[in-house]
Amino acid sequence: MTLRLRISDALKQAMKDKDADRLSTLRLINAAIKDKDIAARATANEEGVGEDEVLAILGKMAKQRMESARAYEEGGRLDLADREREEITVIEEFLPRQLDAREEAAAVDAAIAEIGATSIRDMGKVIGLLKGKYTGRMDFAKVGPMVKERLSGG
Repeated sequence: MTLRLRISDALKQAMKDKDADRLSTLRLINAAIKDKDIAARATANEEGVGEDEVLAILGKMAKQRMESARAYEEGGRLDLADREREEITVIEEFLPRQLDAREEAAAVDAAIAEIGATSIRDMGKVIGLLKGKYTGRMDFAKVGPMVKERLSGG
């Protein structure tokens, strides 16, 4: 079952269950995907965005909410922080399991070996390979510095 179908089914179930909070988050997910679909159609991609792009959208939405929750906590608005965390929980249902630090390190090492990367100039190729294989499963903000360190002899 595709990710779009899973999200659609979850939306329908949330309507049946009258779960307003979950329904709201699922509608936000659908809206973000539809926005990307419209942008993709404008560039002649008639089918809209693919599964990898949907995963990237979900990952971005989760990351935005984590940052918002942190900001709300610092501002003393724990009620809003809790709301953001509830949305993260719904979004993460559709994301594949995240790699842990050890698995990320092994994936980086494998990608470097596969590319035959030897210098920092190869960083783009390594990151590109990782994004192709692990979109939605690793945090590239953490992985980028890890790749850079390994390629610069650190």
